[in-house]
Amino acid sequence: MTLRDARLLVTGASGQVALPVAVALAAENDVVAVARFKDASKRARLEAAGVRCISVDLARGTLDDVPDDVDYVCNFAVVKSNRWDVDLAGNAEAAGLLLSHCRTARAFLHCSSTGVYEAAGGTPQRETDPLGDNHRVMMPTYSISKIAAEAVVRATCRIFNVPATIARLNVPYGDEGGWPDFHLSLILAGRPVPVHPDGPSRFNPIHEDDIIATVPGMLAAASVPATIVNWGGDEETSIEEWCAYLAELVGRDVQFERTTNTIGGIPTDNTKRRELVGATHVAWKDGMRRMVAALHGELPG
Repeated sequence: MTLRDARLLVTGASGQVALPVAVALAAENDVVAVARFKDASKRARLEAAGVRCISVDLARGTLDDVPDDVDYVCNFAVVKSNRWDVDLAGNAEAAGLLLSHCRTARAFLHCSSTGVYEAAGGTPQRETDPLGDNHRVMMPTYSISKIAAEAVVRATCRIFNVPATIARLNVPYGDEGGWPDFHLSLILAGRPVPVHPDGPSRFNPIHEDDIIATVPGMLAAASVPATIVNWGGDEETSIEEWCAYLAELVGRDVQFERTTNTIGGIPTDNTKRRELVGATHVAWKDGMRRMVAALHGELPG
């Protein structure tokens, strides 16, 4: 599937993941972006790319100013306040209200998280594996509110007969940053990187280029009941491995702090994603080298 001359609504558009998606889609489509837009520079970047921006707080506001006559919805909005009332409203209730508002759309892509899986000791997770509260140690509301959001999308897509895909994102990163860049900031500050004692903490990071490339396929895979699929890169690596590589790129040493106050690895079985949308193409070392160059160009490496 290719997206051309379509009208798309992208929520969470000022965020790390959705901003480059919205910009890329706007090259050949009419894109409306929804976010709180607290950072004026991000709104300016989107508008310079031809994106129409609408300021909305999905956790507390209304959808009165949001168009409902769109072809596709890409819901990347996420709230991480650690307040139960706010996060359930912003992540779960808002997803259902948005799908209801855009009930004539051809497809609804809901960006979920592999944070919904029950901790499984680093075993690659399939879409049918048990769900659980694995992020509680870092973000007490996150896993449960994301699970709740999936349930809301599953129900509302059936109520309104809107084809939906629920894509469980692993570790997104790229020129806009991401978790690996947070680890790099710790390395540059000479601080230890927290890792779980049951390591290595393995994941399937996915570069923003591969996220952008697979969005059309994710929309094409939408169905009633909702399609549920992992959204991670084909290469599996670990926090320990990518931090060692990042440290090498910037000419620094890396130290690790083994602690239970961080999440363990959540690698994914990507068989279903490959069947639906094909392979990913950015190797994690190439992607992270590009991330360092984009965000820390003054550093060696």
